[in-house]
Amino acid sequence: MPKFTYKARRRSGELVQDEIEAADRPAAVLKLQQSGLFPLRVEMARGSAPVARERTARPAAPGVLPGLLNRLWRRQRRPSLTELANYAQQLTNLLRAGMPLTLALNSMANLGSKGIPPAVSLQLKQDVMEGRSLSEAMARQPRVFSDLFVNMVRAGEQSGALREVLERLAQHYARFAEVRQKFISAMIYPAVVCTVGVIIVIFFMTVMLPKFLTIFEGLEGVELPAATKLLVALSHLFSRYWWTLPLGGLLAWGLFQRYKATPAGARHLDRLLMNAPVLGRVVRLTLFSQFARTLSTLLQNGVPVLTALRITEQVIGNRVLREAIVATREAVTDGKSLAQPLARSQVFPQLMIDLVRIGEETGDVAGALRNVAETYENDLTVALRVLTNLIEPAMIIAMALGVGFLLFSVLSAMFRITSNLGAR
Repeated sequence: MPKFTYKARRRSGELVQDEIEAADRPAAVLKLQQSGLFPLRVEMARGSAPVARERTARPAAPGVLPGLLNRLWRRQRRPSLTELANYAQQLTNLLRAGMPLTLALNSMANLGSKGIPPAVSLQLKQDVMEGRSLSEAMARQPRVFSDLFVNMVRAGEQSGALREVLERLAQHYARFAEVRQKFISAMIYPAVVCTVGVIIVIFFMTVMLPKFLTIFEGLEGVELPAATKLLVALSHLFSRYWWTLPLGGLLAWGLFQRYKATPAGARHLDRLLMNAPVLGRVVRLTLFSQFARTLSTLLQNGVPVLTALRITEQVIGNRVLREAIVATREAVTDGKSLAQPLARSQVFPQLMIDLVRIGEETGDVAGALRNVAETYENDLTVALRVLTNLIEPAMIIAMALGVGFLLFSVLSAMFRITSNLGAR
């Protein structure tokens, strides 16, 4: 029977290197997992010949329908933050129950996880059975598992604390999903009010107003008020050239997206968002808490600071903050501390810089960043409440002004007509 050399870690984190006999590499990996080890590398020993196997028939190529389904899966959306959190938590629960990794992945395929098809877990299991580590297997599926996920799992494998790292990953994604849900919930009411207001205005301009216009146009010698003339012109625009509105909207959206796709345009728009009144505070708190939480989670699990900054840079969507992270990473590469380049960027708040500096002095940068993230997440909850409380009356006032203008335009014309008729 062939021999395999392996490098693995015990549950306590102790590194083990030895040889094991098995029929093939998957069998060797399974033996190691059943003995309570986490394989890091499994290779056939030199001079050990593999067991001869009967040649089996080559599996037939997939048919048209399976091939189409595979292509559709490759193009499907990425899992959401909540779905990744649930996947990591389910896998943690199975490993905590004492299951070997391959059996846990097989169970994940049977249990099913929303947003992540069973084929993903089965492929992970197959890769692990062939001797790859879980992080290497996840890296082969970048559409599902991000660099953050892969590097966290790799750090857990190297430290022998895979279960703990997966649980932290679940908590990390759950927190991000909660922050995003708070922002979306805060925007639902203003969006509904705005949509209803636009529908009412369009209905009035296209259905109700033309009936009044027939009365106005049948009168001679009556000078309509300026507001009514403006309303009549808008009504003609809506009724005769309505197709220009969606066309103009699509054209404006296309130009906006084209400008946003340029580096200068994206930087300008991101800076406007960060400096906008009221909304800018929400955007800044969201970005800074995301940066601090991601970097803290990576550093806490043993990821090197340069790798952690590179991954955090990929997670952040704002170009202004991303460029500041790049400059920080380059400065840290030159041997500087983390707090100094953060301060030089003039983007990060002073509270974060001070806490990171204290964390460097005490040797707990990850803990300092975690405190920063919790502080900004609490402030974000308050800022979202303030934003919602300001948007609601602003939307009501805007709708009242629009409806008031419509009523004033019609009623002023009616009063002008009745006064002229009385004068005659």
